[in-house]
Amino acid sequence: MAGHNNDAPSMPPPVYQLPEWETITHPPKPRQSLLGRILPSKEDPDEHLAMSARPSTALDHEQAKEPPDRASTTLPMYNSPATKSDTAKPSLIAPLRKRLDSVFPPHRTYFGRSRRFFFLFIVLPAVIFVFLLVPLAIGLGVGLSRRHSGSQNLPLPSNKDIFTGELTYYDPALGACGIQSNSYEDIVSVSHIIFDATSQGNDPNTNSLCGMRIRVTRDFVEAGAGNRSVDVVVVDRCVGCQATDLDLSLSVFTQLAPQDSGKVVGSWAWLS
Repeated sequence: MAGHNNDAPSMPPPVYQLPEWETITHPPKPRQSLLGRILPSKEDPDEHLAMSARPSTALDHEQAKEPPDRASTTLPMYNSPATKSDTAKPSLIAPLRKRLDSVFPPHRTYFGRSRRFFFLFIVLPAVIFVFLLVPLAIGLGVGLSRRHSGSQNLPLPSNKDIFTGELTYYDPALGACGIQSNSYEDIVSVSHIIFDATSQGNDPNTNSLCGMRIRVTRDFVEAGAGNRSVDVVVVDRCVGCQATDLDLSLSVFTQLAPQDSGKVVGSWAWLS
């Protein structure tokens, strides 16, 4: 039996071959880092083609996971913008600090105080006062001057010009000056604009315009009577009148215009 076994021909080892539908046609590419993808590779093109043509193995996958030591050692150093800005800041601050130390040495005292106290509690408040409070004061002064100049242009007793405005009539009663009047008296109600401009305090009875006299003139063209003038006394404040308008009693209005006209244009001036 032993000799029979020795004389038997030996069988070749079996060969296992993958069918065509299991053949790997596109082997997986090795993983690369971000810099490895951007920078050109120094490998031999023929070697790279040969490596890509053969099937990948477990050893190839392990090698692909390792970082490219050769590429990492030959890369130049790269400084980020943040590092450059961090190094540039001291170069800008250092000259300013050096100049400050030359003008105000840190070891000296100023008005008996340290340099830090001097800048925080003396220099800084002074700068705020100069750049904030002074312009605010100038603005208020300009506003007050404009208001004063505007009040000079109002038809006040200090203005001796002749003014032109609308003339209306109303039914008088107890006026803002505290005077009881009626429609048969030669009285007038001036605009609230000039009445309030001369008010002093909360009591309108003490207004300086109360009791002052105004001469009203109009060309009575409707009656063909020519220019007519009537002297009236200020007793009231007209809320709906503009600065140069006058609200007259009915007796005064009918001396200057027909009653049914209701509203006409006339001129007037203050009497001294």
